[in-house]
Amino acid sequence: MKYLCVFAGILVASWFLVARHSPNRSQRNSLAASIAVLLLAANPFCFVFTRLAITEPLVILFTLLALLVIPPNRVPQVSHLRPGISDLRVIFLLGILLPALILTKTTAIFLTPAIFWMLFASCAYRAPAYLRIAVPAALLALALWLSYYYFGVVRPGHLLDYRYLFSANAYTAMTRENFAAVIAGMLKDGRWIGYLLYPLALAAAAIAVSQFRRLAAYPLIPALMLWVAGYMAFLAYHNNLQPRYYLVIAIPLTLLLPVVVEDLMLPRIESQTARRVALATFTLTVTAIVLSDARHTISFVRHPEYTLVRAAEDIATYIRHDQKSDPTHKPLILSISGSDISLITGLPSICDDFGTLDLIDRVKLYKPGWYVAWNQLEDDKMDAMSPMYSLQRVGEFPAMDDPDRNLLILYKLYPAGSQPPHPQHKKAIPRRLRTPLGQQPSVEQLRH
Repeated sequence: MKYLCVFAGILVASWFLVARHSPNRSQRNSLAASIAVLLLAANPFCFVFTRLAITEPLVILFTLLALLVIPPNRVPQVSHLRPGISDLRVIFLLGILLPALILTKTTAIFLTPAIFWMLFASCAYRAPAYLRIAVPAALLALALWLSYYYFGVVRPGHLLDYRYLFSANAYTAMTRENFAAVIAGMLKDGRWIGYLLYPLALAAAAIAVSQFRRLAAYPLIPALMLWVAGYMAFLAYHNNLQPRYYLVIAIPLTLLLPVVVEDLMLPRIESQTARRVALATFTLTVTAIVLSDARHTISFVRHPEYTLVRAAEDIATYIRHDQKSDPTHKPLILSISGSDISLITGLPSICDDFGTLDLIDRVKLYKPGWYVAWNQLEDDKMDAMSPMYSLQRVGEFPAMDDPDRNLLILYKLYPAGSQPPHPQHKKAIPRRLRTPLGQQPSVEQLRH
């Protein structure tokens, strides 16, 4: 429920952002805001990924709030020696939202150019007025972040974890050799947002770039484009094109489409007939997108699948039942998806992939009692556990439809040198591979 509340907050903040930050606040602009929210609400991609326990929805909400607290078309009195009450309010709110944004997810720093651009536009592009607000807000944000870093959480007890966070995110970085492939893959994977919505939003961005001389009067458009460009730069640099990262891009791209049409395209059409045709075409396009997306979203709502939840609960049931006969065996799970299992079932877990200690040292320190693997037991994991444990495969649990992650395999860990009891269960037999008549199986299917 709390994730649905976050998504509802995103929808409300998006509506007010589009309706408020427009040079001509009118019924037409409220309509553009309503179209943007309708596209977001119907989008199955947004529906799915805003319901997950990930940080991206909060990053989006905090970014929208930061843009929203900046008043539109407000020119502070430069003659004042001190900021006015309204300026202090903006400084205070930005000073809180910026560290909240970055502490939620460090990569949100790529979104700050959009926020400071909106502030610059709010000050009528006057550097003195902008600096009188931006500098104190940035200093307040920095002070709060340093307080968290030095006196709150990081330096007192989690400095090593904080440093590991950055090193763990550097292993997939883009290189000169894969630059073109990464850019092509990044743009191609954006289709997750919507096969029709995504190219139309990119086309709207291209139209906005072609009319860059007019954008000073429409500050929301470049702010949304800086938002998209900033996070796409992170995606390219990180080179780990996970679908959840595109959620941060999906929101500004969706808002950009109706804003560009209403503010840049329709006013340029002088003929009333041509304008009506363009408006009717846009309306039909939006209707087609909403109906198609809503059909998928409603299907998700009516026919939910909880395969991972059921697999995690079955694993927990097996472990808890085993504890009744062997109460000395630790329930601690070692798995790359251990955090998911813990979140669903409450069983303790540690990760077999990420951590400040080498895996072999982690195993020696925490002494897990169970290991959960996806599809197969990897050699490096076996090398880390074999000095201390013998592994007995005790269960298989179908979880998802990803060929690389469709079966969770549960192993019980016994002290090395001991003889595990003979398993009493029957080994699961994989289903036979079936393909449509005349279709050859893919390489992944054959390998799986």
